[in-house]
Amino acid sequence: MTESKQKASKKLELISPEESFEPKLLAFCCNWCSYAGADLAGLSRLSYPANVRIIRTMCSGRVDPQFVMDAFKNGIDGVLIAACHLGDCHYISQNYKTVKRVILLQKILSSLGIEEGRLRLAFISAGEGNKFAETITEMVSNLKALGPIQLPRRIKVKEE
Repeated sequence: MTESKQKASKKLELISPEESFEPKLLAFCCNWCSYAGADLAGLSRLSYPANVRIIRTMCSGRVDPQFVMDAFKNGIDGVLIAACHLGDCHYISQNYKTVKRVILLQKILSSLGIEEGRLRLAFISAGEGNKFAETITEMVSNLKALGPIQLPRRIKVKEE
């Protein structure tokens, strides 16, 4: 082995699996508020981890619980549902429905052995680019502390 390969090998040995873990975060963002907040964060050149993939939905109320379950089934380490502030929903009361769904989903995930911090609901308006960046940064940090998602083996997923 060449000297440069030996040095590289030694450096790799020093990195523990926990240090090299980069969580995958999926964010469902409401078109009218939180997606615009994410856009503002980008336009303002705010820094936040690149670990997030954003899916724009017309409303947080359109995020089907099955989408969240499928995300975890497919190896996503955390899911953020970003909604309009309560009382500011363009579709009247759909974000209240989202609150109820998230509470139900957290109970289901807990019963499956999936840690509470892997699903989060945040209320982010179009003018809150800073809050979007802070929420993503905080969630990625929390997911790093939790480590990679490990679904229980007893769960059998029915394929259609």
